[in-house]
Amino acid sequence: MSVSDEVRGQLVVKFGVLFPHLDERQRRLMMGAEARILGHGGIRAVARAAQVSETTVRKGVDELEAGEEPLGRIRRSGGGRKKAVDLDRGLRPALLALVEPDERGDPMSPLRWTVKSTRNLAAELTRQGHRVSADTVGDLLREEGFSLQAGAKTIEGKQHPDRDAQFRYINERARQHMDARQPVISVDAKKKELVGDYKNAGHQWRPVGEPVLVKTHDFLDRQGPGKAIPYGIYDIAANTGWVSVGTDHDTAAFAVASIRRWWQARGRHDYPAAGRLLITADAGGSNGYRTRAWKMELAALATETGLDITVCHMPPGTSKWNKIEHRLFSHISMNWRGRPLTSHDVIVDSIAATTTRTGLKVHAELDPGTYDTGIKVTDSDIDALPIHRHPFHGDWNYTLRPQARDTASAPENPRSASCRSPQPCTRCLRNPELTGIPEPALNELVNQLAPKLHELREQGRLQQRGGERIRARGAGAKDKLTTADRVLATVLYLRKLGTRDLLAQLFGVNGSTLTRAVRQVQPLLAENGYIIPPSTARFRTPADVTAFLANSSPTEIKSAC
Repeated sequence: MSVSDEVRGQLVVKFGVLFPHLDERQRRLMMGAEARILGHGGIRAVARAAQVSETTVRKGVDELEAGEEPLGRIRRSGGGRKKAVDLDRGLRPALLALVEPDERGDPMSPLRWTVKSTRNLAAELTRQGHRVSADTVGDLLREEGFSLQAGAKTIEGKQHPDRDAQFRYINERARQHMDARQPVISVDAKKKELVGDYKNAGHQWRPVGEPVLVKTHDFLDRQGPGKAIPYGIYDIAANTGWVSVGTDHDTAAFAVASIRRWWQARGRHDYPAAGRLLITADAGGSNGYRTRAWKMELAALATETGLDITVCHMPPGTSKWNKIEHRLFSHISMNWRGRPLTSHDVIVDSIAATTTRTGLKVHAELDPGTYDTGIKVTDSDIDALPIHRHPFHGDWNYTLRPQARDTASAPENPRSASCRSPQPCTRCLRNPELTGIPEPALNELVNQLAPKLHELREQGRLQQRGGERIRARGAGAKDKLTTADRVLATVLYLRKLGTRDLLAQLFGVNGSTLTRAVRQVQPLLAENGYIIPPSTARFRTPADVTAFLANSSPTEIKSAC
């Protein structure tokens, strides 16, 4: 073995023992020192023994000969591999353009309609000529203040103008009932649940590597146990819940049957002196304010129990504010999270085991009954209901009274003594409760518009005749609506108290006659600066108007604006 081979072997052993304990700069200085000791050819010999480039060894020699102070760091400032954004100045702007909101981004980019993951972003940037990895894209996004985020449910859509007023109305009614120790319940149907080995959202503690095995697809097995429909009743004052778990359909009959079960098992015992029941419910679904069967079933319940049942519906689009959602249903969902609902018994037991630190107690039971769908409720059925619509939004707020109660024995309102018949008289329709205008102001309005209406009437008849009149003024068929009635009908129409057909029925004319009157009067009102705000009261039949006038108070109906 030559001397050079022997020296190289010694260096290999020395470097193999010491290099694992040295940092980059220390290794470089050690190699430089060995090269200086060997003299001529030492740099090449050390480089081969250490398996590095001769340039690295030469840097170590230069640092030793320069006699520089310790740097306090391994690499010099600016050393190491350059960042991708430093090598490619257009990378960062290109990335930011891709992650802008869709309405501002490039409409032709194929990334517009895909998930903007770091992998997809890196692929698109590479297609544009910026070669970059997914990890680098993630680092750049974090530097720019981006993070993974989900959509936040904050946009409630178009709000009803009377939304806040209805909330205040519900709160006032609830406070009055609870102050009088009358029951107040919040009701709703929970999301339908599949019964069987199906995945349930959420997680639960289990031994590592032993998850609950569930079906890969959430398709209802026709041969299996089917589905469960929890319908809940939450007693606001008592902080107790009642849930009927149905197995058939979510219908109005099922909803009222659940309320009936709650009343028979709990309500009448918790409130032995109750004469009224207040129900707060959503605007839609089986207990919606447009659901006729809901009112029919409640009327039957009122007769059975002898209770005045008042219903106040949440405004449209605000179901999440219903008390039962965050006082009962949310806790039930947390209680059974991550657990397959393998049977109806499991569902009932899980609901009944739900408690909170504030003292919530829940009773649950299975309702195996069948409830038919598609049941028709006619107009005559609705007209026969003992329903009283409240002055404020009678479509959302109404009371169903027991049929056995004699309404004629109720104290008479002197202001509506002339409105005892189902069909109110025209004089009664001038009531400020309906028009929103005091009678003197309404008379002044009629006198102001009368000349112009007479002029329009003569112009219309002249056009029909095609020439001057032959008969004397006042001869021939009489108008079906007087001038005062045309103005009054238009005011009531603009108040949106009911449909055109209802108003025509109130004035004893057909719909076409009423429409012609509105078309004549409405432009004149606008020309004279009259703005008729809509009312919050809604009527379906003349009997509804009569009942409203019989129970109206001296205060005017609030407008919707």
